[in-house]
Order: sequence, then structure tokens, then C-alpha cells
Amino acid sequence: MGGAQTTSTEALPFDVIDLTPTTVVAYRQPPTPDRPVSAAGATTPAQRLIVAPGDSLKVRIFERYGGNIFPTIQGTSADLGVQRVAEDGTIKVPVVGVVAVGGLDLGQIERKIIQQLGNKVQEPEVIVDFDSARTHTVSVSGEVKNPGRVSLLDDVRTVVDAVNKAGGPVAAQMGSGGSGGGTGASNQVQVAVRRQGQVILTAQFSDLLAGGDIPVQKGDDIVVRQNNRFVTVLGAVQRSRNVELGKHNLTLLEALGEVSGLADQRANKTGVYVFRMGDLETNPTARGRVFRLDLFQPVSIFVAQQFGLQPRDVIYVTNAPLYEYDKILTAMYRTFSVVGLARGNLPLTVTY
Repeated sequence: MGGAQTTSTEALPFDVIDLTPTTVVAYRQPPTPDRPVSAAGATTPAQRLIVAPGDSLKVRIFERYGGNIFPTIQGTSADLGVQRVAEDGTIKVPVVGVVAVGGLDLGQIERKIIQQLGNKVQEPEVIVDFDSARTHTVSVSGEVKNPGRVSLLDDVRTVVDAVNKAGGPVAAQMGSGGSGGGTGASNQVQVAVRRQGQVILTAQFSDLLAGGDIPVQKGDDIVVRQNNRFVTVLGAVQRSRNVELGKHNLTLLEALGEVSGLADQRANKTGVYVFRMGDLETNPTARGRVFRLDLFQPVSIFVAQQFGLQPRDVIYVTNAPLYEYDKILTAMYRTFSVVGLARGNLPLTVTY
């Protein structure tokens, strides 16, 4: 750190940035307030479910008056049984004949059957429902309680709906340690959505819950996996350890609080550093960044409250210079004491 303070930035493989009320503005963690999903309108029950080969339909036909061929709606059941959609996209309905239903929604099929009935029935009433919509499913796999296929007919409209229908993320049910505990476990779960062979979404489950949810389409593959995100706190703190990002906008001050703060007798209050790799893994020419905070300045508490942490950040608190000298003097004193005892020059009882 002494070299970082005295060496020019150009000669270092990283940039050193002093955190002040001015510079911290660029590194504030954006809030994630709950907001309505903008795409929700596309996922209402009015969404068209298109019939395809392999689906099973239940067809019922009533006559409004008379019931010459079909019963009236008050009469006995008019259920014509389950009609399996053939490979050519057709079904065969008694009296009606062959009906091409592939690519149509339920309302269109009902109108088409009425049209094909023609004058055979006076004022027919037709009701078509899915009995088994094999093609209208999404696959949910990975770390969920009940992996498998989920039907869109079960009021599944979005990615979160599908994950919840599969029992929810296992990690969220078990909870996790660190700063978030069970309440922050959704921030340790990543969801990927693949559509027609292309990955269209990769996000933390907590981001989806906060308003980033998207509609699902039939055939989507949803993969739920654990993605532990944490920062590492080292140096002159009460407890060096990894701190999980149990919330989206964990700040530097909160992370220091998770390790019980700085060690009073050891810490150098002017030497609190945050190491950030940035894009070094994906861009070899990128430069890492080292953020430096001076906690001797009262305003630094407010700065630490605003500085947002990112996964894999490393927080390092240096030892105070006097503590380093004290370690050396203590070691020397103990050494001389042992030598003195061996030569008989010192009393047997030594007080440090």
C-alpha cells in the first residue's frame, strides 16, 4: 500500500481511487425497489395458446333449443370425448367431421366447428377445452424441489411462476449463512432461460422477484442453479471471512459490520481498501481498481454507506504502523526474556 501511494498510477497494474463524497457518486449501488413488471400485459389469461399436434382437446356441443342431435345445455352431458390432435393438425368430431385445428386457439376452433355444423344444428353452442396440452409446457430443471415439465395451463405466465410451480429454489428453502440468511437466499440463486436454443436471460432470482421477471413461452428451458455471491474481508478486522451478498445493494459499511467491525488495537483507520478485479477475466487489457477509504474522516462513514459492493470484491484493512512496531518489540522482549532465563540473569517470574 505504501508503494501504491507513492507510485504513479500509470506504473501500476491497477488504478487507486480515493473514496470521497465526490468520487463515491460513480460507485453507488442502485436501489432495487419493487416495481410492476412491464411485460405482464403480455402474460394475462388472454394470451393465445395455440393448438399443436400431440395436444388433447375436450369438445362439447349443445343445442340451444330442441336438442334434436345434441342435448341442450340443461340436459345430459354433451361431452364428445377427448380428441387427440393428429400429426396433420386435425381432430375428428362426431357429426362435424374432420376439423383442422393446428395453429388455432380455442376460440377459433369453437367458431370453426360452428361453421362446419352449418344447418345440421339450430343455434349450436360449442365449448372446447384443453384436456392435456402436451405442447404447452416449459421445462424447469436444476436446484428446484420438483424439477420437470410445467404446464402453461396451470396459470403459469412468467419465469417466476414456472419456478414456483416446480416447488421453488432449493437454496431459498434451505436458507444460507452469511449476511442474508434465509431471507437473502434468493440472491444466491441464478436463473437461466433458453428459448429455441438461445439463452435469452441470465439473472439472479432476487432480480426477477424485484421486477425483472419476463413472460415464458412454450418450449422454454429454465435452469435454476446456485450461484453464491460474496465478498472477502481480510486484515485487521474482528473476524476475517467471506460475507455473502444476501441483498442486492450491500454497502461497504454493512460488510464491515458483518465482521464486527475493525479491530481497535490493530486497525489502521486510514488504510481501508477494496480490491476489485472488474473485467480482467474477460478483458485482459482492463485494469483492476483499488478503492482507498480514510475512516479517520467523519464523512467517510457516509461514503462507506453509499459505496456499493460487487461479487468477489476483497476488503482489506491494514495494520496500524505502531501495531507492527509493537509486534517486533514484543517478539524481541520475549526472546531476550527467554535468553535471560536460560542464563539465570532474570527472575523466574516475568510480567509482560
